[in-house]
Amino acid sequence: MQKNTFIYKVFLLTFFLSIIFSTITNIIAYNTNQIIMLIILILILVISIIFDMVATSALTSNEASFHAKNTKKVKGAKETIYLIKNNVKVVSICSDVIGDISGIISGALGAIFAFNLAYTSGHNIAAISVLVAALISAFTVCGKSLFKEVAVKNSDRIIFMVGKVYYFLKFKK
Repeated sequence: MQKNTFIYKVFLLTFFLSIIFSTITNIIAYNTNQIIMLIILILILVISIIFDMVATSALTSNEASFHAKNTKKVKGAKETIYLIKNNVKVVSICSDVIGDISGIISGALGAIFAFNLAYTSGHNIAAISVLVAALISAFTVCGKSLFKEVAVKNSDRIIFMVGKVYYFLKFKK
């Protein structure tokens, strides 16, 4: 039953985050120039890559190293242990929710960008949209691949940074 509860929460989180991010992206895309649109597209790709790196770190981190830090009351250690113990949920949220939403939004924004670029330049929309889609795919896959290696080699440091952020977000409430 608990697993089903998590799935419902993920569904709702994905649904509402998609609405929020798609709305914001569409408003910006239709009311800004191509350079700003390109910067936002790159930012979305970077977010996707960073969250994929966090997901990989959650899976490959060593929980035991954080118990000593938790004993010494190091801020964020307890939260890091929680993240590692719940690594499947962390992966689901980081890779599936954030990663997939980023992928969908970057594709939609890429289509808008390609259309605007073709319209302003007078070039063929089909050729430009294929090129933009190929570039988005290549940057996403290469970025995730490159940073997966970084995540595996530095998993404890990365997940500890996330644990510290989680601590400070909890602390501020």
